[in-house]
This record gives sequence, C-alpha cells and structure tokens, in this order.
Amino acid sequence: MSAHTESAGLPRDWRRPLRYLWRSPLLALHIVLGLPLTLLMINPLSARLEMRGERLDHRMIRWWSGTMMAIFGMRVRRYGTPLPGAALFVANHVSWIDIVLVHSQRMMGFVAKAEISRWPLVGWVASRGGTIYHHRGSNDSLHGVMHQMVQRLEQGLAVGVFPEGRTTRGDAIGTFHARIFQPAVLAGVPAQPVALKYGLRGDAQTTVAFGERENFLQNFLRLLGEPGRVAEVHFLEPVASSEDGRRRMAETCRDRIVAAMAG
Repeated sequence: MSAHTESAGLPRDWRRPLRYLWRSPLLALHIVLGLPLTLLMINPLSARLEMRGERLDHRMIRWWSGTMMAIFGMRVRRYGTPLPGAALFVANHVSWIDIVLVHSQRMMGFVAKAEISRWPLVGWVASRGGTIYHHRGSNDSLHGVMHQMVQRLEQGLAVGVFPEGRTTRGDAIGTFHARIFQPAVLAGVPAQPVALKYGLRGDAQTTVAFGERENFLQNFLRLLGEPGRVAEVHFLEPVASSEDGRRRMAETCRDRIVAAMAG
C-alpha cells in the first residue's frame, strides 16, 4: 500500500513498519560496508581489469545497484540483451530508482539533472560512475552535455538518457525529445530503447513515481517501506543511427517502449 492509497482513504498498510524494521539495517550495512568498497573499486586500475569480459568497476556498480534493488524489495527481471560497447540507451522515467534498476543490468553513464549530484547515497555513486550532469535551463550546459555524450560514445562507452526530459506520473509515456539523439547520430552508434516496468504488468508505475510535491528523500523513504514487487527491465530492438532522422529515432524508440509497456 502506498502513500497515494493512504491519502485516498484506504486502510493503512500495517506491514510497512515491519518492512522498515528489517530493511533499514540492511540499507545501513550496505552504506557502511558496500558504499566505501564500491567507491574504492571505481578507479583507473579497476577500469583496466576485467572479470568475465566486464570491467571490474562496472561490475562493482552493477553489484551495488542489484543489492540496492533487493533491499527495496524489488525482484529484478531482465528481458532482452543490452548492446555491448558504444550505444545510446533510452528509457522511460518515473523515479530515481530507474537508474539503479538499469545499472543492476548494464553500466552506463547517465545524463541527469545536476540536482542528483547532491542526493545522498545515489548521488555519490552516480558521480563516481560517470554521470553527465545537466543544469536545466542553461544552453551552455546543454551544449557541454551533448559534447560529452559524443566523446563517450566515440570512446566506445555507453550513455543512458531519459528522452522525456523529466520524471512522469507513471501513467503515460511522454514525448521523446529528438535533440538528445543527436550525439548518437554524430557518433554513428545505435540507440536501444529500454522499457522499465514496476509491478505485475506495470501496475505499480504510479506507486513508484514521485508523488505530487514529493521530493527525493520522501520518495526514497516511502519506497523503502513498499511491499516487495517485480521490477522489469526490457532491452528492446535497437534503432540504427540516421544522419537525417533523429526525430525518427526518437519516435521509433518511444513506440517500442510504449508497446513493451502495454505488452
């Protein structure tokens, strides 16, 4: 039962305090032991070491993220295969936990609002994990972000974006802004749409989403007490880059995510 249902006058979820009782110590342990270990392993040396074909620092971030999902009661299920190497991953966006969900399956440097760098816990890992920060409303910042994206892609790295430009209420997929696809066109790499679904058949999208006037900390604490549920990440058919078709790329990626959400 979420805060949304409580405010609607439905019975309170009496199990919520019990979830806080056993999840909070696990979260504290993950912060005290797991966070320093993860940050320690994100360094130039571990970036050159591989384990089963994956960079060691990337593997550590996936471990950190997967453990976070488990602590929050999320049972992650992956469908499809993420592209290797340089690719632009584009996903629907409802909450901060979207980045954690994707990182549990594939490491990539996300483009995110600058405020995230100041978020406790998530912001620390995001900054060390190569997040590209954008100051909303600043054209200079946007130009710098696009330049960094092209550089990362040309270096063979993956970049993740939320083309809607902001989180949504979870009940619909917003318009995908075509401009964010330009770096993929310039670097000549494909875009892979990623559908993120919470709950059975996506029935918990609005629960996971930020509530009205709900900030990061409020959403974080509310989700920590939520019932366990499935979290699905669908890596869908890639869309090839097109010199004259960033709008086509955006629309095709959105159509495939909408279809996966409805499927």
